[in-house]
Amino acid sequence: MAKKIRAYNSHRGSSFDDFLKEEGIYEECKAYVVKRMLAEQVAEEMKEQNISKAEMARRMNSSRAAVDRLLDPNNASVTLLTLMKAASAIGCDLAVGMRSNPAG
Repeated sequence: MAKKIRAYNSHRGSSFDDFLKEEGIYEECKAYVVKRMLAEQVAEEMKEQNISKAEMARRMNSSRAAVDRLLDPNNASVTLLTLMKAASAIGCDLAVGMRSNPAG
C-alpha cells in the first residue's frame, strides 16, 4: 500500500478571512465583494423595472458613464453618493451600517 504524503499547510486551521488579513488585503477584498453585490442588485432591479442605462442616468441626474461604472462589478471606485442616487432612482433605500467585530 502506497504511503500518503501531505504537504505542510501553514494556514491550516485559520480562516480565509485570517489569510486575507495576513496578506493585508482583507478590506480591499471585502469592498470588492460588497460593490459586486450592490452592482448585481441594481442591475437586477433595473431589469425588473425595464429601466435602460440612459433612463437610469437621467433619474440619477448623472451620466451614462457613471451608470456604467456603477454596474461594473470590478470598479470599486463608486462613491456612496452615487450608490444612494442609484438606490433612489430605482425606488429603493441604501442601508449602510456598522457592527462590532468580535475578532477585531
